Amino acid sequence: MTRTWLLPSHLVEAARTGALDGAEGRRPRRTARDWVVDTTLFLLAAFVGLLAAETSARYNGEAVALADQIAGGLACVALWLRRRWPVGLAVTLSVVSVVAPTAGGALLASLFSVAVRRPFRQVAWIVLLAIAGSTVQVFVRPDPDTGVPLGIGLGAVLILLVTAWGMLVRSRRRLVEALRDRALRAEAEAELRAQQAQRAAREAIAREMHDVLAHRLTLLSVHAGALEFRPDAPPEQIARAAGVIRDSAHEALQDLREIIGVLRSPGEGAEDRPQPTLATLDTLVAEVREAGMKVVLDSTVTDPDTVPAATGRTVYRIAQEALTNARKHAPGAEVTLTVRGRPGDGLTVDVRNPAPVGPVPHVPGSGQGLIGLAERATLAGGRLRHGPAPDGGFALHAWLPWPA
Repeated sequence: MTRTWLLPSHLVEAARTGALDGAEGRRPRRTARDWVVDTTLFLLAAFVGLLAAETSARYNGEAVALADQIAGGLACVALWLRRRWPVGLAVTLSVVSVVAPTAGGALLASLFSVAVRRPFRQVAWIVLLAIAGSTVQVFVRPDPDTGVPLGIGLGAVLILLVTAWGMLVRSRRRLVEALRDRALRAEAEAELRAQQAQRAAREAIAREMHDVLAHRLTLLSVHAGALEFRPDAPPEQIARAAGVIRDSAHEALQDLREIIGVLRSPGEGAEDRPQPTLATLDTLVAEVREAGMKVVLDSTVTDPDTVPAATGRTVYRIAQEALTNARKHAPGAEVTLTVRGRPGDGLTVDVRNPAPVGPVPHVPGSGQGLIGLAERATLAGGRLRHGPAPDGGFALHAWLPWPA
């Protein structure tokens, strides 16, 4: 539990409102520490006033001594207003102390308050006024025990010491406030970085979801469409298409379950299913061939296991998305998938398909996968180009680094 009663009221208010200077137009309530400080200053000012009143009673008449005591008492009582009107109180006591030495202790306390709460420009002219009043007091109400030079010097030194003490307290408070503000900014920046990292992770997962599920769902769509348009197909073909639909749906559910598992518990479950690499590219091609798509794979990479895992996974996702797009936008066309590369030269992936035969219905959301592939290739340190081919088809070319 935070012990706010040990802190000054302005720091408590700043912590509550989140502003360095507290709430605008609102005077913070005194804490227990403030009451102790105010009471201590009141007692010190009263003690100094009693010493001055005793000196006045020895060298002045009863009327003057009584007036000094009354003025000193009122000055000490007025110190309870120093938090609300520090400047006005200090100016008033500077004038009163010229004719009433008993107000000297209260004047020093008010100067301390001004130095703590006001900037140096305001403090400077008030201090000069107090020194001038102390100097005039030496001539208006001289002390027989103290000479004029000593009285002027002693008054100026006391005023400067109290003011310097107050300015030191102010500087320490400002340092605490600056450190607190810096800590708040650091917390806000850390929270913002965490949110940005979380958003980046979600975007990466969304791209991964698109790349994985689009391939599976396209297989489902193709075979479901075949069953719809060929209800009189032989039972063997219907059974084979139903098997592909079942397997694709099962794989899609597995992929979706893995992605949701990552979202629920980041960093866990990644080892449950192996990530695709370049070595699993043959499995991908075999899968799409089984779905009825014509694919020609031409790879010169003799040992796919030597390819870095991250690079191989990127090649796999590029090929997967390219084959999915060819299946959606050029159904029935033969797709050529070419993979070339060696350590030091990098890996190139080329996917080409001729123009589709007949009209192709528009597919909603087209183009998002290619944007994700370009981002994926860029993050891997490579590049990716795609666009229409001269023969009316579509071509995709990607290069990825393969360190020597």
